[in-house]
Amino acid sequence: MLDLNRLVMLRAVAMHGSITAAARELAYTHSAISQQLALLERETGTALLEKVGRTAKLTPVGLELVRNTEAVLAAMEHAETELAASHHQPRGIVTVAVYSSIARLVMPAALRTLMHEQPGLELRLRRLDPQEAVLQLVGRRVDAVVVDTFSGTQLAPAGVIDAAEIGRDPVRGYLPEFHAAGSVEELSDVPWVMEPPDAPSTQWAMRVCREAGIEPRVVYESSDMLFHLRMVEAGLAAAFLPDLVVREARSRVQASPLLPTEPGRRILLLTRTGAAEHPAFLAVRTAVASALAKYVSNTD
Repeated sequence: MLDLNRLVMLRAVAMHGSITAAARELAYTHSAISQQLALLERETGTALLEKVGRTAKLTPVGLELVRNTEAVLAAMEHAETELAASHHQPRGIVTVAVYSSIARLVMPAALRTLMHEQPGLELRLRRLDPQEAVLQLVGRRVDAVVVDTFSGTQLAPAGVIDAAEIGRDPVRGYLPEFHAAGSVEELSDVPWVMEPPDAPSTQWAMRVCREAGIEPRVVYESSDMLFHLRMVEAGLAAAFLPDLVVREARSRVQASPLLPTEPGRRILLLTRTGAAEHPAFLAVRTAVASALAKYVSNTD
């Protein structure tokens, strides 16, 4: 019988692209991962990896084995979910990764609700950027993730996670305060502030701007959305800002009709495939969705 721990190691190499990165993710040494994968190849009687420079590429057999491993892990998650459903109330420890604005504005109220309504459930929070949070979810280092999404971007490989909508938080485009552009053509020299290039928000922003005939000149880079807002207010940069950030700051900035918007941007609770109906995650989803809806209604 194949060893599940070794299969998980192979899966980590497939996800991260190298044995070194997989070892870092799983908290093993490089040599330990290499030894276990060598044993796995001996068990299967075939090559599962081939080195390409400093990276490790899975062979077709290795890729098929990872796909089957995903199915096994999903079945385990489903079994745990059904077992948990046999209890009268959710219980245990759940670790949830969240991004900054949700952590500040919504999670305290959600935590208070869970404390009163689900006393057997202990919710632990980690503030992580969305990309890192998804990696930790797939790597089983957190149990769920609250994340924002942008059209045309991918959260994780298909079949690895389940996503349930918690609410919506539109994103709108803002020109620097006091900027008097009257047409798209007048925006070519406007400086922009965006998140790092690999962030889904930036990938979305660059795409929709180019579709609108705008080539953003990104001068400032930061993951802090409140900084983006302050740069707009100071007249120093254009930015795309979530409504939650503008509401939190009680800012008077006005969205520009010249810039694209993402009115249907969704906030999701992510869980590993097979775990979406776990009673603990259902309780978390309900509490966060309720807290988000109340915050939005109180600030409209």
